[in-house]
Amino acid sequence: MHLRPRRNRRTPAIRSLVRETVLSPTDFVQPLFVHDGTDDVPIPSMPGCVRWSLAGLVVEAREVWEAGVPAVVLFPAISDDQKTPGAEEAWNPEGLVPRAVRALKEALPGLCVITDVALDPYNADGHDGLVEWDEAGMPRILNDETVEALCRQALCHAEAGADLVSPSDMMDGRVAMIRHALDAEGFEDTGILSYSAKYASAFYGPFRGALDSAPKAGDKKTYQMDPANAREAIREVGLDEAEGADMVMVKPAGPYLDIIARVRESTTLPVAAYQVSGEYLMIESAAASGWVDGRAVALESLMGIKRAGADIILTYYAKRAATWLAERQR
Repeated sequence: MHLRPRRNRRTPAIRSLVRETVLSPTDFVQPLFVHDGTDDVPIPSMPGCVRWSLAGLVVEAREVWEAGVPAVVLFPAISDDQKTPGAEEAWNPEGLVPRAVRALKEALPGLCVITDVALDPYNADGHDGLVEWDEAGMPRILNDETVEALCRQALCHAEAGADLVSPSDMMDGRVAMIRHALDAEGFEDTGILSYSAKYASAFYGPFRGALDSAPKAGDKKTYQMDPANAREAIREVGLDEAEGADMVMVKPAGPYLDIIARVRESTTLPVAAYQVSGEYLMIESAAASGWVDGRAVALESLMGIKRAGADIILTYYAKRAATWLAERQR
């Protein structure tokens, strides 16, 4: 035999020379949960994750930054007494997220701070959009009214110093309207990382427990995408790109590697993918039971997401993965 592919796998040095995909801490974004309490509270549905106080958030973000991860994305746990049908707390300039953004930018000016733009943490109905109830007591999500609210929320975050606003609501037309609203107020440099292909996935369950943000009635299938659809993702990405998105996202990541690959081929924009709470919890649970090597499986899963075409990976493993990668270099 003169064709022996194993020659290129013979030693660690040779394997490193021909390696096609390389993970780096700069690929990652660390999601961080924040609440208005003074304690840092472990999240039962997501072992290893915490609802941070503002003080704890800054400490954790500094560790993330020092590990080599360049960005965080914030998710607020809002108290029930601040949730209303109109979600007005979402654009309160003294609300939790603006205060968190200001604290992070003051402590870590170089850190990229991303904010989630959606109404579900603030909405008494638990939906990403404003709700009108039909005669049967089921919710109808009001697209255009929601987009107006999202513009106010995005402006609030930009004024606080957010580097990127990240609309995750999946309302039609919201990227164009947010871009217009930001530009009109002088925030031309504030970027938009759009959840362009966000699926109505069963993998989100632990996250909703972390924020207590599950819908009170109905589901999110009229605005989040059908998991059976792939071509629709390309349409959504194309619309967001045309409307002014600076980056696009596929969510979830692991079960949708084919979507990541298709999106990567369809756009020149940076492509992000979100390794969601259900993906994280499956690895953590299997590792805790001793069935898998959690570190090895986590890194392999992240490699698969990048290999599929993601430039940016939002993952609860970001800080730990950055540390593991650094240890490999020693």
